[in-house]
Amino acid sequence: MKFSFSTNAFVRHSVFDAVRRISEAGYSGVELLADAPHLYATSVTDEDLGELQALLDSTGLQVANVNANTAVGYYGRDFWEPLFEPSLANPDPALRGWRIDYSRRCIDLAAALGSPSVSVTSGRMVPGTPPDEALTLLKASLRELIEYAAVRGVRIGMEYEPGLLVERVEELAELIEEMGSEWFGANLDLGHSHVLGEDPETVLTLLGSKVFHVHLEDIRSCKHYHLIPGLGDIDFERLFHVLRNHNYDGYVTVELYTYPHRPKEAAELALRHLQALLASNRKG
Repeated sequence: MKFSFSTNAFVRHSVFDAVRRISEAGYSGVELLADAPHLYATSVTDEDLGELQALLDSTGLQVANVNANTAVGYYGRDFWEPLFEPSLANPDPALRGWRIDYSRRCIDLAAALGSPSVSVTSGRMVPGTPPDEALTLLKASLRELIEYAAVRGVRIGMEYEPGLLVERVEELAELIEEMGSEWFGANLDLGHSHVLGEDPETVLTLLGSKVFHVHLEDIRSCKHYHLIPGLGDIDFERLFHVLRNHNYDGYVTVELYTYPHRPKEAAELALRHLQALLASNRKG
């Protein structure tokens, strides 16, 4: 099992400091936040990318995924929380066009930094636009992005989440089948799946080889609040067993954006807990 950590826990630090601290915490991979205050794609320079690549080379960290889910930088503010609009399903053509263009830029970032994938979401449902109409818009946006990503050798993984337009595994599996592309699949957040009461075996069976990247965090009482592994109810040993049985060999990224006040401590505690579970499982 290969573990990485998302820089979205380190929003009070630069992306360079985040990468250094994630390496010091013992991870072999890193997920890069393609948003403010890290790699906001419309303002990243070639110099930034060169410095970041040199840092990745010196630490030995591999880029597990470029996280293009959010758009806090669009609003030009300092306070950070997951914010998905403008989305690929936004009914306003100009806003939807902005997200398509921004996602293209994130695909370019991924290609430049050697990331195998970029994650996106469907965004939330917008009042006045029924879900079926929003899905039509989403599919049109995705077709543009898939074509763009395929040329650059970057896969697009959609992340489903409670409260979003695409919020359950069955919805994502159906969308993946309709898109019919080897370049489009899932960025599977197993914490979200747990909140929804989904069975991990069923989830992995439905998505199969279309799981491009995995997010992991703990959850307590089915409340969607990301916790350090070991502080909630998730049975990680079972999750690891299911992932292995379905031949998932990519990175598992710990995503703890809820710990901006102590990100390195959260990263260290998470890795210590997960590695101990793996060691115990091997002995058993």
